[in-house]
Amino acid sequence: MRPSGRPRNKNRNNGRRPNPGNVINRVFDSSGPEGKVRGTPQQIIDKYQSLAHDSQLSGDRVSAENFQQHSEHYARLLREAQKEIAEKSASQESVASNSVKEKTQLDSPVNAENKELSDATSLKEQKEEISLEQNIKRA
Repeated sequence: MRPSGRPRNKNRNNGRRPNPGNVINRVFDSSGPEGKVRGTPQQIIDKYQSLAHDSQLSGDRVSAENFQQHSEHYARLLREAQKEIAEKSASQESVASNSVKEKTQLDSPVNAENKELSDATSLKEQKEEISLEQNIKRA
């Protein structure tokens, strides 16, 4: 038996809205004045612009403007999606370049430390040579 209280949720996403995914390739159903138009945003834009052009040629300025507004709506959707994709790629590039910079910065202190160690050993060797020369001169 299931516990009483809340009914079983058959919708498995628990009230969350589904992720629309890539808007550029997503297929929309547009309910325009001439009926449904189905396709990707670019296909819908082209269809509404074609309908607007046909309406304008037939002399119906009102329906031409209506089709033009529908076309502009999908053009805005497409522009926003392209803008988000460009921002994501730019942020990924900046993250990648930052990681390369961090690697070089991490490598440089190690190189500097190795250089300091080699300088220290060479100084020790020079000091020993000087002390040997001084001992030879005394003898």
